[in-house]
Amino acid sequence: MSKIPETLLNSATNKKPMPLIAMGTAAFPFTSSETTKCMILNAIKIGYRHFDTAALYQSEEPLGKAIKEAVESGLIGSRDELFITSKLWCSDAHFDRVVPALKESLRTLQLEYLDLYLVHWPMSAKTGKYEFPFPKEDFVPFNMECVWEKMEECQSLGLTNSIGVCNFSCKKLEKLLSFAKIPPAVNQVEVNPVWQQTKLREFCRKKRIQICGYSPLGAKGTPWGADSVMDSTVLKEIAISKQKTHAQICLRWVLEQGDCVIVKSFNEERMKENLEILDWELSEDDKYKISQIEQHRSLPGWQFLSEDGPYKSYEELWDGEV
Repeated sequence: MSKIPETLLNSATNKKPMPLIAMGTAAFPFTSSETTKCMILNAIKIGYRHFDTAALYQSEEPLGKAIKEAVESGLIGSRDELFITSKLWCSDAHFDRVVPALKESLRTLQLEYLDLYLVHWPMSAKTGKYEFPFPKEDFVPFNMECVWEKMEECQSLGLTNSIGVCNFSCKKLEKLLSFAKIPPAVNQVEVNPVWQQTKLREFCRKKRIQICGYSPLGAKGTPWGADSVMDSTVLKEIAISKQKTHAQICLRWVLEQGDCVIVKSFNEERMKENLEILDWELSEDDKYKISQIEQHRSLPGWQFLSEDGPYKSYEELWDGEV
């Protein structure tokens, strides 16, 4: 297997590179399980070194157990061989909750530090709950400046090597950059051939913010996803012509944009297939056909809309990037 490409993150404390293929650990309904731990151990054996988790997913505990077991069994030399990303949930997106929330994630993961810590959504909710979707009455105003100040403190304290955001539009990133002492290293957003994020990618490239793409297959089969990516006739035809799977075409396309791609499967054969995208390329004709696919979000974020705000419409949530 070819080596997974890596990139150095802007504003990171150290020079540890981030692998551009990550294994996602969210399984709906969110639960902590032995199955998740075994899946992660298999992924490490197969060659994955970047793992994406979150407080919401309830996968921090099995990920931590898998890392501990991998080190103790000699599968890896140390935790430092892995790149671990976790996220701050909306109910902890408060000035006094950010640092304690990261410390709790580290305790659950049995780790001393994260490689990357992300604000999960530009949204705050009443404290004490880790649920999705959460009741509309739990929405509270999101104080970006206060939350980011504490994210910066997390990095200064050595609790994480890098900090970033998820689901931020160009406008929200521009606002964040206007006061950030430590700029976000990453913006994790939906990226796939049906939602290509051309405008956002160009903005992030200029600002040296690395895009990490979630739902590269459109999250088909989840309550929040859509079928449009995996049902695309264009992608099916390209897959047949290249003798690749439909999923491999999607993943390769994301990787060729320079993005980190977050894959997720508990199936061992598919986990291997998801890494078999490194020794071939899409042709110019393939890329042109993909560029012509009609664009729409698979995950529009209706769960974050409320008549009482802070976001009353998709236009407000995404600042017109819909």
